[in-house]
Amino acid sequence: MDARESQSLLSPGIFHKLFNFLMKILQEQALKTVTLGSTSYQPCCSHTKSNANVMNNVTTTPMRPTTRMVHQVKSMWTPTSGIYFIHDPKKAKIGSEFGHIVGKSAIAKAYGGTLSTHTLLHSHPKATAFSRIRQSGLPKPSFKLNPTNQIFQTYLRIMAQPSQVLPLQGGKVEVGETQEGSGTRPLLDFHGIDQELVEKIVYDALVWSSLHGLLVGDKSVQRSGKVPGVGMVHAPFALLPMPFPESHWKQACELAPIFNELVDRVSLDAKFLQDSLSRTKKADAFTSRLLDIHSKMLEINKKEDIRLGLHRSDYMLDEQTKLLLQIETNTISCSFPGLSCLVSDLHRSLLNHYGEFLGLDSKKVPNNPAASQFVEALAKAWTEYNNPRAVVMFVVQADERNMYDQHWLSALLKEIHNVSTLRKTLAEIDAEGELLPDGTLLVGGQAIAVVYFRAGYTPNDYPSESEWRARLLMEQSSAIKCPSISYHLAGTKKIQQELVKPNILERFVDNKEDIAKLRKCFAGLWSLDDSDIVKDAIERPGLYVMKPQREGGGNNIYGNDVKEALMRLQKEGSEADAAYILMQRIFPTVSRTFLMRNGICYKDDTISELGIYGAYLRNKERVILNDQCGYLMRTKAASSDEGGVAAGFAVLDSLYLT
Repeated sequence: MDARESQSLLSPGIFHKLFNFLMKILQEQALKTVTLGSTSYQPCCSHTKSNANVMNNVTTTPMRPTTRMVHQVKSMWTPTSGIYFIHDPKKAKIGSEFGHIVGKSAIAKAYGGTLSTHTLLHSHPKATAFSRIRQSGLPKPSFKLNPTNQIFQTYLRIMAQPSQVLPLQGGKVEVGETQEGSGTRPLLDFHGIDQELVEKIVYDALVWSSLHGLLVGDKSVQRSGKVPGVGMVHAPFALLPMPFPESHWKQACELAPIFNELVDRVSLDAKFLQDSLSRTKKADAFTSRLLDIHSKMLEINKKEDIRLGLHRSDYMLDEQTKLLLQIETNTISCSFPGLSCLVSDLHRSLLNHYGEFLGLDSKKVPNNPAASQFVEALAKAWTEYNNPRAVVMFVVQADERNMYDQHWLSALLKEIHNVSTLRKTLAEIDAEGELLPDGTLLVGGQAIAVVYFRAGYTPNDYPSESEWRARLLMEQSSAIKCPSISYHLAGTKKIQQELVKPNILERFVDNKEDIAKLRKCFAGLWSLDDSDIVKDAIERPGLYVMKPQREGGGNNIYGNDVKEALMRLQKEGSEADAAYILMQRIFPTVSRTFLMRNGICYKDDTISELGIYGAYLRNKERVILNDQCGYLMRTKAASSDEGGVAAGFAVLDSLYLT
């Protein structure tokens, strides 16, 4: 296009046509949800200097003039598909290399409010070419134009930082690198993965997720955490599986039964639990309340003959030492057994379709039976309780966007084992629960065989005394608790730190080989009464993580905040430091990955965390079940410290064994 043709685009006639066409098409699209997928397109013009000047005259400005804008991108919208392609005009040519794929909701978020296609074109009338048509007083064009596949281009300024939505580059993509010798060797190469292929994989992944229940509640919909089927969105996931050494995968699986047995034995040592947490009790009110319940059970000599544990041990693979190091053991409300297995199925499905193009084999994604084996453990516990009219009760939060992960377990319990379930909050249990003289727990008149906690792990779950009464009532009952108060305490950060001390493991584990396996995976853990470690952490805070006695993500302290927190505690001179432990910070390999969240595909540098589920069931001296039962792979941006999926820090992933 030469300069004269460029100038002709500014004539009133062409604006009439453009305005008439856009108003007809965009008003139809204004309230539609943007979907992702590949589409055929052709650029409306070549990317010449004169064309760029024309596009600079067609500019939308923010809905909020005071909003700080930090990044300028070019938006191309295809009327027939409702897809936005956004890329940096400084880095890519129109029609040759497309970058970010985002929906209207993402653009709306950047503008600080809801945004329709109509709003995009009319947000600031004085700044748009379209508004100049209206202001000119010219009559509205009467002719009509049919929709085409041409892409109309508009400069948008969005508030999102450039690193939040990275370009999907065409050509060869490397996912994961590791140091070997003097050079860098890719763990996995995706040969020939271009933009069109990525779009197809994205589209198929979103369809698969919707059809197979890989879903969570959409936090933008008010009732999505209360009413099933309202406001559903795909769970955040990685588009392709994460490479992981098979030897370390086997090591993690072998550790699961050992940790299961360790938790059980620690839970039986009441003195060890009370003594180890005595200082923490003075500094942390939540731990103090849990210990009070534990003490009351000791006073009434309450025995848990049938003990059920559904655990998860989390690990990271340290890049420098190549050691698989444990981050923590979770003994209460281990989330995502229902959805993690679906991500593995999703990745196998995608590799079955596209593995030939990617050079990947779907058989390298290990089977993930987390949901079925969790359900089997719950069903076996129900059988041991020996009351066919009793049910399994899920203790849940009042507003639970991750309800579908839980509903998968409920559905499988009924379909496979014919075991009924009910869902109750702690407040509802307090209102509806009663304890019969023989110890039977009734909730709403229904006998409870197994109490499965998917809540109760955070102080936020106990906003009043009502919730604490419910917790005590359940502990006093004969129902099988998953976990019992003893199992809950055995999974605290402080107990984990105590077990690392010399000669402590020998108190609970007899097999020397098992002790060696456990010690091999232990990261450095220290109490804050170790003055030398505290001094080093203040001098080199980047090498440590400061952890409170909390679960659920978003609680740990990193970087320079570690230094500030330690210095503040030293200045206060109180026992508040007993509420924390220090842990060696693990630095895993950084890998380039495609991430999916809210229908948006990102490409980012990431790190991953492997969680191995374990199930343990015992009736007095008889061990009924002790096994590894699936896994949870979580991947997050390398720049993020926290790693919780439900907390919004990470995405669900699966393994690709190497």
